[in-house]
Amino acid sequence: MHAWESIQKTVDYIEENLGNDIQIEELAEIASLSLFYFQRLFTRLVKKPVREYIKLRRLALACKRIKHKEARILDIALDFGFNSHVTFTKAFKETYGLTPSEYRAHPVSLNSFDKPNLLLNYTMVDEGVPLITEGIVLEYNRKMLNAPIHFLGVKDFWRFQSGKMLGERPEISGPGAVWEQFFSLQDEIPRLPNGRQVGVSYHDDGAPDGYSTYFAGAEVEAATMDSADERFARWQLPVREYIVCDYQAEDFDQLTASLGKMMKFTRFWLKRHGLTADGFFPEIYYSKLPDADYVYMEMWMPFKARENNE
Repeated sequence: MHAWESIQKTVDYIEENLGNDIQIEELAEIASLSLFYFQRLFTRLVKKPVREYIKLRRLALACKRIKHKEARILDIALDFGFNSHVTFTKAFKETYGLTPSEYRAHPVSLNSFDKPNLLLNYTMVDEGVPLITEGIVLEYNRKMLNAPIHFLGVKDFWRFQSGKMLGERPEISGPGAVWEQFFSLQDEIPRLPNGRQVGVSYHDDGAPDGYSTYFAGAEVEAATMDSADERFARWQLPVREYIVCDYQAEDFDQLTASLGKMMKFTRFWLKRHGLTADGFFPEIYYSKLPDADYVYMEMWMPFKARENNE
């Protein structure tokens, strides 16, 4: 058994027992590793110490429960292994910057620490070969875009943390706030029937230091770009060659919940193929087809050859 497989067994066990008392010694035994080496290897592969990871996963699931107002916050805290309302509130605020009560009163989009799928760090597939794991399907292909795709929507700045991927940054979601603004205005956008939606982070001259720009929008005709309401921002997917990652899941919740894992594997896939993303990472969402039993999106990655020292 590979070392990562031993750690994945403990990650799976933690997920199934988040409401129970979890002892690190028990996890080391499941992994068939010494206590010292288990903790060291877990931190290296999962990017968090064991106790902190357990806390962050408990908070991630608690967030979903808090939205349902019939459950008392104290009961939610106890269900997920926190011994008091005070302990739970302190951990929640340290992680997300607001209390559970504030989050319940004014829900915002939150990024939580995802349960990792370590298989994705050690598995390589060729172009045109699907990878199926945990109910999701990934496939990578090269595609030449011969005409730009145009989008109208909204944009704002969000604080960018270098070196941390989605699913590794427990915080209020900057892009999530942009999507919420877009959804409130989308009916006023002259979008194409069954047109696509895009979410994309990129750097521009208007962003303050330490921030990136995030745009969320709907596909429109090219002619609409010049005549559209000035309230809306404009963005286009430019003509060039891309690596396109086709990403399928059973439903939209599963699609978005696994997005961080998919993005991490995509960076790994590009690196193994001697490539690196070139400037932006657009996520393009499709309407669900009437006869399809899945939902899907594509990530269109402009790429360049990776420098030897990258």
